[in-house]
Amino acid sequence: MESSPLTLTLLPEQLGVCRLPPDAEIPDWAWNGPVQSVTRTAEELSVVCAAAGVPDGVRAECGWRALKVEGPLDFSLVGVLASLAGTLAAVEVSIFVLSTFDTDYLLVKAESLETAVEALRAAGCRVLLKDC
Repeated sequence: MESSPLTLTLLPEQLGVCRLPPDAEIPDWAWNGPVQSVTRTAEELSVVCAAAGVPDGVRAECGWRALKVEGPLDFSLVGVLASLAGTLAAVEVSIFVLSTFDTDYLLVKAESLETAVEALRAAGCRVLLKDC
């Protein structure tokens, strides 16, 4: 990792990653949860939101937990996400990543969370699990 240890905080709710048609309206249920992300491309409308709010019949992968990299992170920092992703890849933990202006969020499946936390701590990160 970098010279000062990164701090990641586990957010309390499980998230869902959903796929809608590219021309779909953004649904009201997309705006629920500790993290919400809506991304439209020519191929799809992707929604990340609280898993509990995803309606039946929506193509979704639920059961994700979010680890927030405490920031803000300066845009000049190089390799932060690559280092975290590499650490998790080494222990075969799949991730889904969201980035914002200030920071990054690593989403890991709930069943891989313990392995992910152990690996990140072994790599020198602080992982805070409070409020979960």
